[in-house]
Amino acid sequence: MPTLFDYYFIYYLAMSNISSISELLTLSGSQYRVFDIGRKIDKLSKETFTKVEANQIPYPFPSQGHAFLAITFWQKQNSQPYLWFVKFPLDERGLLNLVARDHFIAIIIEALGAELDTTPNEKQDELLKSNPYHFTPPQYKLAYLNSLISVEKNNNSQYFEGALNYLSGKNNWQDWQNVGVQGLNDFVVRLSEKSTQKTLLNALPHLPQPVLHPLCSALENVKLPVDVIDALIAKFEHNVICKDSSKTAELSFLLRSLSSSCEHPHVVKFIDSLINQPSSDALFSEEIAIVIAGRCWQVFSNEQQTMTFFESLIAQQEIEVFQAIFKDLVAIPSLRPLIFKCMRSPNRSDELSKAIGMLFQR
Repeated sequence: MPTLFDYYFIYYLAMSNISSISELLTLSGSQYRVFDIGRKIDKLSKETFTKVEANQIPYPFPSQGHAFLAITFWQKQNSQPYLWFVKFPLDERGLLNLVARDHFIAIIIEALGAELDTTPNEKQDELLKSNPYHFTPPQYKLAYLNSLISVEKNNNSQYFEGALNYLSGKNNWQDWQNVGVQGLNDFVVRLSEKSTQKTLLNALPHLPQPVLHPLCSALENVKLPVDVIDALIAKFEHNVICKDSSKTAELSFLLRSLSSSCEHPHVVKFIDSLINQPSSDALFSEEIAIVIAGRCWQVFSNEQQTMTFFESLIAQQEIEVFQAIFKDLVAIPSLRPLIFKCMRSPNRSDELSKAIGMLFQR
């Protein structure tokens, strides 16, 4: 009959042979979800995450040569979720650096063992803080994640009611000082509800920048209904027409708000119109170009459209801006074949050919 020592030995062998984060979480008895939070916030299916960890596929949403992950997990006997924010380097093919991943696992096991949901003591906390793969996400991303996790458990933050009342027009539109960013995110994660959509549509024309900007930052993670898409595009175009310098700061935020909906035909048409701006028009600014590449990259679906984007960059931006954006886009696995076609295209301009050639000069 096995002794207590035998059970501990079996447990030790199991923990020391863990080969993935997925396995670590499963062995600890945790349920978990994984999100990419590098560009915007996208859920990674367990199947995709497992393939990424096995180096069967490149990481789908690379940012600055890394995978930026939020891993939330909880156990059945304790519904309180825990969050890890980790970033791992990727190789030139976009594959996960498994040495870094294994090092991260070793640190977690040394600090916590299989009790991942335990409150760490002083020694454990010291080990966890020495973790070189931990990072602190921007506050607006943390706010959206908190709302996303809370809404699935039917919880609201203390700021939700205030944000809802404000967006419903129950207060003066200039009395925004007590509207919390967390409350705005709580509102946005409920945008699938018709009543929430109606409230947003009624509020959009009235929102001052201190509310509109964080609201757009939350909207960038949500697939929007067509009425909301059209309202955001209309607000962007109105701000351009009115030529109010105080409104131009809103343009990049309004474009960001369309990020998760950039494959919708209305958004594709809108972004194409920005890309095709004549070089004499300053609308295709560096900031707008960076938002298109960094958050709306899924808009690119064909060679001609992608080529036009690169030609516009060359015509209207500094060479350093073109190089940074080109390197960022070519690192995205889904875009790489398309960009290689552009590089080989006989229809590219001499200026674009020269700019691409400079990328490969030592």
